[in-house]
Amino acid sequence: MIHPDTKIIFISPEKGYGVVAEKFIPKGTITWVQDKLDRVFKPAEIKALDPIAKKYLEKYSFTNKNGEMVLCWDNGKFVNHSFNPNCFSTAYDFEIAIRDIFPGEELTDDYGYLNVDHPFDAIDEGTKRKTVYPDDLLHYYPEWDSLIKEKAPLVLEVNQPLLPLIEHEIWEEFVDAVENPKKMRSLLECYYPRKELDHTPIYNGILKNPDMGII
Repeated sequence: MIHPDTKIIFISPEKGYGVVAEKFIPKGTITWVQDKLDRVFKPAEIKALDPIAKKYLEKYSFTNKNGEMVLCWDNGKFVNHSFNPNCFSTAYDFEIAIRDIFPGEELTDDYGYLNVDHPFDAIDEGTKRKTVYPDDLLHYYPEWDSLIKEKAPLVLEVNQPLLPLIEHEIWEEFVDAVENPKKMRSLLECYYPRKELDHTPIYNGILKNPDMGII
């Protein structure tokens, strides 16, 4: 579930639609939780889908560490990519705001940790990275793990509307890891090792699919 103080708006012709804050969301806020309404498709289920349903799933879902495709039931599937995101995933099936998000500001993720099936060129934001690759997690997890450890204490300092959606055991484990950073799960746990990796971007420019999160 996406944070309740958000809405969908049209961002731009290049991006399509995206998720923006309706109210101030302070850094440390849990902005998304994988909940029991999200649909998880196993590889065999994906293979059995008709072409129309499969195309929709590929457009709006992400791949987890088990090779399953997770389809968010709500507006969470519209969160766009950025190489300088204001939200970041954790290995605990929830995401946090890594800096303050102001009303009207778009919520963004780095798709490098979402196990994309093909590389894609994203909008140029002036960053060193220009392309998202299927194995970005293997290269950037130390940097991303450090970022999560740095921001994690903030999660315990702010109001968390989505906290009831997190299983008690998972939350207790996360709290323990905040107090003992060496116990913090690595984002590398989220990596799905594909048999073959293609490092040739198949999207020449700006987006993978309009009107969705992957851009």
